[in-house]
Amino acid sequence: MSPATYAQRRVALVTLGCARNEVDSEELAARLDAGGWTLTDEAVDADVVLVNTCGFIDTAKKDSIDTVLAAADTERPVVAVGCLAERYGEELATALPEAAAVLGFDSYADIAARLDDVAAGRPVAPHRPRDRRTLLPVVPARRAVVVDEVAIPGHGWLPGRRRRLDDSPIAYLKLASGCDRRCTFCAIPSFRGSFVSRRPTEVLAEARWLAERGARELVLVSENSTSYGKDLGDLRALEALLPDLAAVDGIVRVRVSYLQPAELRPGLLQVIASTTGVAPYFDLSFQHSSPSVLRRMRRFGSTEAFLDLLHRARQIAPHLGARSNVIVGFPGETEDDVAALELFLTEARLDAIGVFGYSDEEGTEAAQFDDKLDRRTVASRVTRIAELADELVSQRAEERVGQSVEILVDRIEDGAAVGTAAHQGPDVDGTTVLTGDPTPPRGQLVFAEVVGTDGADLVARVRR
Repeated sequence: MSPATYAQRRVALVTLGCARNEVDSEELAARLDAGGWTLTDEAVDADVVLVNTCGFIDTAKKDSIDTVLAAADTERPVVAVGCLAERYGEELATALPEAAAVLGFDSYADIAARLDDVAAGRPVAPHRPRDRRTLLPVVPARRAVVVDEVAIPGHGWLPGRRRRLDDSPIAYLKLASGCDRRCTFCAIPSFRGSFVSRRPTEVLAEARWLAERGARELVLVSENSTSYGKDLGDLRALEALLPDLAAVDGIVRVRVSYLQPAELRPGLLQVIASTTGVAPYFDLSFQHSSPSVLRRMRRFGSTEAFLDLLHRARQIAPHLGARSNVIVGFPGETEDDVAALELFLTEARLDAIGVFGYSDEEGTEAAQFDDKLDRRTVASRVTRIAELADELVSQRAEERVGQSVEILVDRIEDGAAVGTAAHQGPDVDGTTVLTGDPTPPRGQLVFAEVVGTDGADLVARVRR
């Protein structure tokens, strides 16, 4: 088939899940574009629909499957990629015959050719899953292995290997992939693999590329950003990289996501809290605060230790942003454990709190634990903690009334500028609506005074 015919082929790309998947989709988009495929927004206009799935928890899996089925209803061939496809492969293909193909990360490099096969009606063998932790050794011995021998989405970046899918002034930038932690409830390392940092020079090159294409804020993402550099032999790599990223021409704010409390070293805490151009924002994966529950999760910490961490950060940046997710109903969790979590959340003054009920994930250690709580108890505790979290987040927002905030304008809605303050992570926390004339344009960083709240959301008046 001629290149001209290829160029007429259209693909609709649907992305589900976290920001890391959004970066992967932009890599897929670039590879498809290079292979002669044109992106379209509507599935009904496409020759193939490509769904970048999420395989994190049951609700995400269901959403991914529902999205594949909905795309199949358009009578277009549907290809599933992403975490769900990588994790289940052949099993998913058998259970979901509506998908024309189920492809893993190994297919990303030649994704255009695989879609050519699908469009032409040629059979495509489904992905065969394997435990990706076995493909690379756990640090520090990893650099004896050539990382390029293993397909890792988002690594080996060069100009042309990523295509921005929107014109937002906020762009996600991947620091690393995979995770070396062995939390008993989490299956992510099995399908995302061991932790692999990207080289600082590569991260900086992509940051400059994003800035040239209109990015004003960079949000650094990974499975565990506090591990960055350990496989490169430099535990302080992120401390050195953050000021360099903040100095990139055109970038006004750098934000770090996915921090592990047990790995947040004093030097990194200092850099995040005090570096000009770096948001004093702490996205901390606490998960719980009861030491007994944390030990069963194979994690570390306590109510006291976590509160001390936040206190030390606030001594440097009193108005910092802090957010976390927690899991309730973990096997063996007692009423005393829940009370400890309630105490921690009440004292922590977090700006955003995600609450999840425990459910078994196949292949994890916790799935084999004996002392499971019944679903009704888990649901009751989720409601109890979620209601407390909503109240606390609203109170925390109200504390900010009268404060001065820096807002990066992300969009214009009904004539008003809407954006995020330094303490508000894009897409996951609240937003800020700006009042006053004239309306600042998208991408502008403006100073404003908080004058009102609605839950985690703020209303602020532009300062003159």
